[in-house]
Amino acid sequence: MKNVFWGFLFLIFSCNPSHKTVAQYKPSNKKADPIAYAQSITENDLKEHLYIYASDDFEGRETGTEGQKKAVAYLKNYYESLGIPAAKSDGDYFQKVPLLKSSVPTGAITINGTEFTIGETAISFAPAKGNHDQIVYLGYGIEEETYSDYSSVDVKDKIVLIKSGEPKNEDGTYALSGTIEASVWSNMSEAIGKKSQLALEKGAKGVLYFDSENYARYSEYYSFIKNSTNHRMSLLDEANNTLLMVLSLDAAKSLLPDIETDDIPKNLKTDITLDVVSTGLVDSENVVALLKGTEKPDEYVVISSHLDHIGVTADGQINNGADDDGSGSVALLEIAQAFKKAKNEGNGPKRSIVFLHVTGEEKGLLGSKYYTDYDPILPLEQTVANLNIDMIGRTDPKREGDRNYIYLIGSDKLSTELHDLSEAINEKYLQIELDYKYNDENDPNRFYYRSDHYNFAKNNIPIIFYFNGTHEDYHKPGDTPDKINYDLLENRTRLVFHTAWEVANREKRVVVDKPTE
Repeated sequence: MKNVFWGFLFLIFSCNPSHKTVAQYKPSNKKADPIAYAQSITENDLKEHLYIYASDDFEGRETGTEGQKKAVAYLKNYYESLGIPAAKSDGDYFQKVPLLKSSVPTGAITINGTEFTIGETAISFAPAKGNHDQIVYLGYGIEEETYSDYSSVDVKDKIVLIKSGEPKNEDGTYALSGTIEASVWSNMSEAIGKKSQLALEKGAKGVLYFDSENYARYSEYYSFIKNSTNHRMSLLDEANNTLLMVLSLDAAKSLLPDIETDDIPKNLKTDITLDVVSTGLVDSENVVALLKGTEKPDEYVVISSHLDHIGVTADGQINNGADDDGSGSVALLEIAQAFKKAKNEGNGPKRSIVFLHVTGEEKGLLGSKYYTDYDPILPLEQTVANLNIDMIGRTDPKREGDRNYIYLIGSDKLSTELHDLSEAINEKYLQIELDYKYNDENDPNRFYYRSDHYNFAKNNIPIIFYFNGTHEDYHKPGDTPDKINYDLLENRTRLVFHTAWEVANREKRVVVDKPTE
């Protein structure tokens, strides 16, 4: 499961929390009995898979690493052995997900023949290429109701040069306030962002920023990111590649020798060559298999889990991620086996089943976001539901009551029908205690927004998130296969299978009666 640390930003929409009720939904009467197929999901098979998938050989499956490559190969090979083909039309089980690490770029900026090295005499946080023969100097780069550095210059499609601070009167007071108190335009933490954003809104295509007092601090931040081993990631398609470069005093003076005293905006004739490159590309992929439906093959039930985890600690300890989300990954393999067994016996599901193992969940739900927002292999408008499995092999030590439980999140957020179906199926086949504690809209953990189902839900696709809660080994090296409760893992996996069976085989697709904006 994605840690809150990653700062993933989510929309909040209004919906009512659900409480356990007596379900009124009546399961369909499909002739084939799913119990026989559910019984093919066993503790022993789950355990055999997980002791491989969460072994040290897979090195914690961190996104883009050699261990993650072993994981996707394992998943692919298993689907091939079952005879379940790839979802992609070209037969490739791998959906490449272009990612970018938050590592800083390297290179140089050459100003009028003098080269300034990135990381030494100039700091850049985005790649940049090109030659420019003029820039626009904006002085402080401020615009307020009674003051503007933009009134005499046009910055559209230009690179601009801005310096820190704000104008002062002859008596030493600040021109904007008329007092000795500086405004937010002088705040080190906020000014660079505020001034850069204003320039971009005015049409500028890049910002060179001069701040002699704080250049050393920007340089330290650059070095910290460069030397960090725990990188954030983003989808390459969403990476912010807008030029923002902080110049040292020497670099700034090579553009405007008296920049420290000259506050007047103007066009500067110059010769600038930008050669700043990013080294943060990450090679990763989702694994997607498809079991075609017998009657409604163009409607899809997506069952998902995330294949990645957080890798190896700085001191060399492996975070095996047996529960997070090795448990969901192997559950998905067993569910696939059960559905394939049914199909082999002439009882395949009416709708198609998509087995989706996503990468980059621990980096911000990136693999599922790429699938839903950029490259849905199968059309979202034909996707009936998403059942997402993330951590179902352990128990929550803070929870009291029956150990044979599962937290359900989101079942009622978009579809009352899916929620009722879920409860009726559980009552008929498993009688697991369904706990809706974390389905509460006011849940401070915000688990509804922290796993891959959310990217389907935001597209108005009904979802259920299956979750056992966190525990003392969450995101720690202690999350190992020997601590998994395999009897519970079996029960919970069978519950997902039975629910998917019902969603796939009912006459009409589940209705979305609570669409979100």
